[in-house]
Amino acid sequence: MTSESAPYIEAQSFERARIGTWFGFGLMCLGMFMAILDVQVVATSLPNIQGALNIKPDAMSWIQTAYLTAEVVAIPLTGGLMRVFTMRWLFVGATAAFTFASICCAFSSGFSSLVAFRVIQGFSGGTLIPLVFSAVFLLFPKRQEGLATTLAGVLAMLGPTVGPIVGGWITETYSWHWLFLINVAPGLIAVGLTPALLPRDRPDLRHARTLDWLSLILLIIALACLEIGLKQAPEAGWTAASTLGLLGASVLAGAFFAKKTLRAAQKIVDLATLKNLSFAIGCVLSLCLGVGLFGSVYLMPVFLAYVRGHDSLEIGTVMLVTGLAQLATAPLAVFLETKIDARLLTALGFALFALGLGASAFDTIDADFDEMLWPQIIRGVAIMFCLLPPTRIALGNLSPKQVPDASGLFNLMRNLGGAIGLALVDTVLYGRIPIHAEALKVGLMAGDASAALAVGLSPSRVAQKAGAPIDAATEAYVRPFVERGAFVMSANEAWLLLAAFSLIGLVGIALLAKRSAQR
Repeated sequence: MTSESAPYIEAQSFERARIGTWFGFGLMCLGMFMAILDVQVVATSLPNIQGALNIKPDAMSWIQTAYLTAEVVAIPLTGGLMRVFTMRWLFVGATAAFTFASICCAFSSGFSSLVAFRVIQGFSGGTLIPLVFSAVFLLFPKRQEGLATTLAGVLAMLGPTVGPIVGGWITETYSWHWLFLINVAPGLIAVGLTPALLPRDRPDLRHARTLDWLSLILLIIALACLEIGLKQAPEAGWTAASTLGLLGASVLAGAFFAKKTLRAAQKIVDLATLKNLSFAIGCVLSLCLGVGLFGSVYLMPVFLAYVRGHDSLEIGTVMLVTGLAQLATAPLAVFLETKIDARLLTALGFALFALGLGASAFDTIDADFDEMLWPQIIRGVAIMFCLLPPTRIALGNLSPKQVPDASGLFNLMRNLGGAIGLALVDTVLYGRIPIHAEALKVGLMAGDASAALAVGLSPSRVAQKAGAPIDAATEAYVRPFVERGAFVMSANEAWLLLAAFSLIGLVGIALLAKRSAQR
């Protein structure tokens, strides 16, 4: 080798290493996408799974709750697991476990085994989300962080949007088993290739030997009780003994965990990072995004199924608009992030997100694809600005040592926001539908034209019946119209509540801007 050729060979080696890093990161994003997608594709086919495994209706929700609870527990532990196993081997191990659990779910013979393997799926899948966002700031120089964040962000946000159409198509074309088996090929590819592509740091098992087991147990109790408490609160009641018991246990365990871990030499989660104002505000923004994102992705399918009578595939087709808007906006978001202050872009994002959510608060019983088009486009555009700049605000100025724990907390807040969003939507629906139904009933009996239009009946026919006694046959005929109209009115109130949480994000940005101006 001549001295003249040495720089060329070194440059080629560097280029191959850089391409390998991007390829490895792409495989990490694929694993994260499959884990996020899994929640939505399964949700669309719960009735099929129920019939196949003969599961009681009141137990069905545990198929999702088991996954989500395990996921929430895993997310903040990712930083500690990375210190023990390294990013490379944690990703390989988590992806292998997720793939194995997916196979076991597909061939489950009953409810108990399915829930058990969903727990394994949820825990292993939960580590992949913060792992990918940590990799953005650990693998790439600052000039490439925007592109890497965009790739991870698009896939993270796309999963909930395309999930319904993917789940609906799989269920109608094949069988529910393939909802889990679609994870196998990507999982095997990622497990086989990433060990050679990611940084070859050596595991440090000393961290495992000094693990604070009491703090770990307290954290699991706090997060599991919070997740389950939020799930059952809308139906059982927020003041029910079981709900208060779960939420109280969560607060108590969380307080003891925080007190103990702040004093521990070997921390499971480094809560001290929350002293950084930018990171703390970033976590608030992540929570607000989770409320609006998960709440809207839950509310739209329920509306389209109950009010419009659409099947899973039709629902997915309507909701695909949001995902397409996200993809179209991603290049613009990357470009603007290098030119404009992240705080301004974040404020724009949350303002647009609030507008998109609020625009859906005027739906009628006839609302369908056309009426939902522009609100979805606005939300799809906004989501990219609600994720990319806040990620930089939260994690961009932290040291490499702080990033793994901080990424876990940042992503945990989005998932907790999702749990809160679902609980709020269900609370409004459970609590307001009877009230609106009674008001509509009174209006119809009085011949009110607006009440007739709200439920889809002819105003002239309702006016003719005003003041007349209601016989059993008429009441049976009108009841479904009233229930559907009451649902629409309650759903509109839920949209406004979700929009209000997005406006809280603007308050967070204002506080951050004010503190920066004072320095």
